[in-house]
Amino acid sequence: MSLRSSTLAERSGVNLQTIRYYEREGLLPKPPRLKSGYRVFPETAVQRVRFIKRAQELGFQLSEVRELLSIQIDPTKECSDVQRLAKVKVEDIEARIRTLQSMRRVLSNLADACPGCGPSSECPILESIEAKEGSA
Repeated sequence: MSLRSSTLAERSGVNLQTIRYYEREGLLPKPPRLKSGYRVFPETAVQRVRFIKRAQELGFQLSEVRELLSIQIDPTKECSDVQRLAKVKVEDIEARIRTLQSMRRVLSNLADACPGCGPSSECPILESIEAKEGSA
């Protein structure tokens, strides 16, 4: 069974622009066109789009999703190839968590130091942001 782009989008839980974007990025193979001009995708494209979206939800960038897809279809690849990518992604996520925690601490301290009244020109939060900008 062949699916038009709009049907693929609906069945995959994404919008039509996402389908077009994935196609432009090479994540979906270019589908043939009907005489009417409509693109038709194979039924397997639904699973592929869902795979892409799920990988993105897990934090993988499109370049990494592309690599996962190439591993998935390459019979010479092994589970260890996927595990390596997953471990790198976990390290990346942990680094982002540390950065976010640091940002939260600094901002929380600044919010606690702010009296919450007076002119904005004397706001310790704004002063701190301005001081950091000047030192960079």
